[in-house]
Amino acid sequence: MDDGMKFTKMQGCGNDYVYVDGGAEQIPAQDKPALVRRLSDRHFGIGGDGVIFINPSKEADFEMEMFNADGTRAEMCGNGIRCVGKFVYDKGLTDKNDITVISAGKVKYLTLFTKDGKVETVKVNMGAPELAAALVPVVCDKEQAVDEPVSVQGREYRMTCVSMGNPHAVVFMDDVESLDIEAIGPHFENHERFPRRTNTEFVKVLDRNTVQMRVWERGTGETLACGTGACATVVACVLNGLTQETVTVKLLGGDLTVTWDRAADLVYMTGPAVTVFEGEVI
Repeated sequence: MDDGMKFTKMQGCGNDYVYVDGGAEQIPAQDKPALVRRLSDRHFGIGGDGVIFINPSKEADFEMEMFNADGTRAEMCGNGIRCVGKFVYDKGLTDKNDITVISAGKVKYLTLFTKDGKVETVKVNMGAPELAAALVPVVCDKEQAVDEPVSVQGREYRMTCVSMGNPHAVVFMDDVESLDIEAIGPHFENHERFPRRTNTEFVKVLDRNTVQMRVWERGTGETLACGTGACATVVACVLNGLTQETVTVKLLGGDLTVTWDRAADLVYMTGPAVTVFEGEVI
């Protein structure tokens, strides 16, 4: 760190992270949480929803080691992993258009679509959604928490809980634009029914192929987009009979296309990956 650490700021649908080549920058594990908090601060640091270290891996082409803005580890980020694909291709760390990335022990498969030698969009096989309540995890009397009542701040909501490698509670509403997400989000995140806290998606169904979504991310707060949240949302939509299997998810930062192939039980997410700027921190 004495000589400075190179970084790349990237975003997918406005979900922005600081990316660090973990093979080139040797950061001790015990130093990472404090470093992440400093880099993520939008006033005193670079600013971002967190930090992602891209490390060498024996199990896949690359490892994604992801941290939330508060310095806690996170299992997966759909927008973040698309940017990992762009990072490694654009910087010549791979010349393949189909790569594997492991995060928290789980391998994801990415297809990179390029224009003028740079990655523009990425399709990610996000794997199978986990619906078993005990594995999301969410405290529930039933095997799956689908259209499950939950009391938050004295009001009853209906939630459908899905894990896409990280926990999500999807809540359908008639209006998400006027939602005071800063007030309600923390109470969902830290609700006693979520042993590992949760990400919460507040969703309005526009038609059978389109939904509008806002998200409160565990450890970060409201973000402009959440890829795993978009995937969980489409799974929840299909489970509740609200949409088709392929849906455009409209987020504050842009649109994602998500398909739940129920026959294969695989979720595919396609969206942009953008480099914002690069630099070095002392």
